[in-house]
Amino acid sequence: MSKLIVPKDYRQLLSVYETQTAIGAIKRIFEDNLARALHLKRVSAPLFVEPQTGLNDDLNGVERPVVFDIKEMRTDAQIVHSLAKWKRMALYQYGFPVGEGLYTDMNAVRRDEEMDNLHSIYVDQWDWEKIIDSASRNESLLRETVVQIVNAICDTADKIKAMYPVLSVDLSRNVRFITTQQLEDMYPELSPKERENACLKECKTAFIMQIGDILKSGVRHDGRAPDYDDWTLNGDIVFWNDMLGCAFEISSMGIRVDAEALDAQLTKANCDDRRELPFHKMLLEGKLPLTMGGGIGQSRLCMLLFQKAHIGEVQVSVWDKNTISGCKAAGIPLL
Repeated sequence: MSKLIVPKDYRQLLSVYETQTAIGAIKRIFEDNLARALHLKRVSAPLFVEPQTGLNDDLNGVERPVVFDIKEMRTDAQIVHSLAKWKRMALYQYGFPVGEGLYTDMNAVRRDEEMDNLHSIYVDQWDWEKIIDSASRNESLLRETVVQIVNAICDTADKIKAMYPVLSVDLSRNVRFITTQQLEDMYPELSPKERENACLKECKTAFIMQIGDILKSGVRHDGRAPDYDDWTLNGDIVFWNDMLGCAFEISSMGIRVDAEALDAQLTKANCDDRRELPFHKMLLEGKLPLTMGGGIGQSRLCMLLFQKAHIGEVQVSVWDKNTISGCKAAGIPLL
């Protein structure tokens, strides 16, 4: 069942026409900022992959991919959940050097996604990945890259606000780095989402680190597949969203697993059956380059900078009847 939050006295600051024009501007401006900051080149990306390659993102391991048959091949394909693993294989196949990387438009369908103001079954994001060396595979590089991405977002916000003076979104460049265990220690009585809200209400911008492993309480802060991020070197970039009064995730990212981390995390996650998949075999044998990467939500960024109440105001998707009627009554125009 979808959940709808309607901010008090909500009104759209940009008309539907202005919103469409501004979405195009954000995509051009931010892509340039991101590529320049991280030394990335744009590439094309797949909408679907073959299941037996092991390249699809398994998310939390329970979400069902959309599967369809290919008549000419007499086999199935899966629409991607994300490109977390495909990008690493692409860097290897395309011959990218250390210090450079790729970015692409990622479009996905997550049929089991909960639908609310921030979530849709349609996912659009800038997926990026770059090659690093073994000496750089540390938290220092992770933090440095987070700051570069946050600055690229804030630079984009400044340009958009200059184009549309009616917008007043105020983002902080000052990033608080905090682990999920530190959050649990600070707010043991709160749920993981409530901890993020409490933290972001205070600091406005944060990088919440080390997502995927079990905390001292015996639960996870959030799920993370075991075969792309190193759970000790990953995290989410989160801003405070004044419009909705909540922590607002913009990006999930991290330094990727090496052979040692993959070996340990597959066992922890009871996913040892993946060891024989082509992608995983190559990684365990040390044939794939060391990388870091992530995804940055396109609709999420537009929603944040345009001060929109619902993600359906900046992307076209499908919604249940209660969401459609609730948005209509509140003056929230769904595309």
